Amino acid sequence: MANTVLISVGENTDEPVWIMNVEPFMQTAMKMLEIDGEEISVLFCSDAFIRTLNQSYRGIDSPTDVLSFENGEVYKDEEGTVWKCAGDIAISLEMLPKNAVYFKTDENSELKRLLVHGLLHLNGYDHGEEHIEAGCAPVCDMLIKQEKTLAELSSEQIMR
Repeated sequence: MANTVLISVGENTDEPVWIMNVEPFMQTAMKMLEIDGEEISVLFCSDAFIRTLNQSYRGIDSPTDVLSFENGEVYKDEEGTVWKCAGDIAISLEMLPKNAVYFKTDENSELKRLLVHGLLHLNGYDHGEEHIEAGCAPVCDMLIKQEKTLAELSSEQIMR
């Protein structure tokens, strides 16, 4: 069975020229992670919008790079196929280049990290208080899986 990946861009946010490459990347990442029969959405937005989400859902009044909203609802489509609505990922396009500088990487690699990070959250993974830090190896299962997956996806290009 396949997965469905819905991509959108928030209001007052310019659509990136590479947006059409996100869905194929997510399909590849989901296959690699053995995720099947899921529907997810990815929203690219501004710092202002993600700040509002962060305040509303986490009580944190500041922008962040990525937020995941796990759904987990199962439904059957008109053809009788059973799907899991895994949830939604929101990514700040303004935070993306800042993160790339912080992690001393390129924006393509950082975008892949944010997408895989969100995808893992939608599939039940959590990293608690641990976060990826430059020069530090991750300890928790989620971040170890994230870094392993990213290494396997290193040749994938979203921003061409």
